[in-house]
Amino acid sequence: MSQEVKTGKILSPSTPWTARGVPGIHIPDEQQALKAIFTEPTIECPECHALVTRTAMSFNAYVCPQCDEHLRMKARDRLTWFLDQVEAELGQEFKAKDPLNFVDSKAYPERMSEAQKKTGETEALVVMQGLLKDLPVVTCAFEFDFMGGSMGTVVGDRFVQAAERAIQTRQPLICFAASGGARMQEGMLSLMQMARTSAAIQRMKEEGLPYIVVLTHPVYGGVTASLAMLGDVHIAEPKAMIGFAGKRVIEQTVRETLEEPFQRAEYLLDHGVIDQIVHRHALRDTVYRIVTKLMNIS
Repeated sequence: MSQEVKTGKILSPSTPWTARGVPGIHIPDEQQALKAIFTEPTIECPECHALVTRTAMSFNAYVCPQCDEHLRMKARDRLTWFLDQVEAELGQEFKAKDPLNFVDSKAYPERMSEAQKKTGETEALVVMQGLLKDLPVVTCAFEFDFMGGSMGTVVGDRFVQAAERAIQTRQPLICFAASGGARMQEGMLSLMQMARTSAAIQRMKEEGLPYIVVLTHPVYGGVTASLAMLGDVHIAEPKAMIGFAGKRVIEQTVRETLEEPFQRAEYLLDHGVIDQIVHRHALRDTVYRIVTKLMNIS
């Protein structure tokens, strides 16, 4: 810090350098230092409430480094993390329409526009083809922040296209499911996607190609009743909520209180609904090992 700033005096340019003083070294106090550290955006863990920088959380695959809680990942982030190399993105040509002219508190096109601005995605399913280690695969992931990952006609179109590409190229299909169910704004058309996706999966089975489902948090409704429960192997992330009807709906129906861990991945594993629970950090190796064995690749 210069002598002028220290004293508040403005020195003449003709003042000898010996009279100007030596610039000081400014050391910020502790509060200023902490403020500098937290200038990067942080994410609060919903379990332990630790504040972790977004960069650190991204490098750790959105698993809290303090308590190991698995946070929700965006669909595109998940696929680019899962794949070692992305070769192509599929299904971008499909665009949602409004065949029912549906309006609740907002018109359906308005809701779609808001979801697209919020997520940066055009629909609730992202499909990519690429390499998992040295293994060519087709992958898809639901974007839960896009209208709750609801399944409409475009989601069905993209999933069917992913299955057809897997059949054409003789590659496995891996699906990361996270959804609230069928999209009510498309009515019966959204429910028809349950049959369409199920038929596409059946064609894969007839071709002897693996279909692996990774159940993330949460998976409900028509997605659970179709493509999320038709895999050759069902893997879940720790503590993921998985079911058809929600817990509160079931409690109101049976008039009983359902305690934890009802509908958690751990509960479903104990009752034989899923095959295994895998930590996110071990997910890539686990899926690779399963697929290579199912395809008899040495």
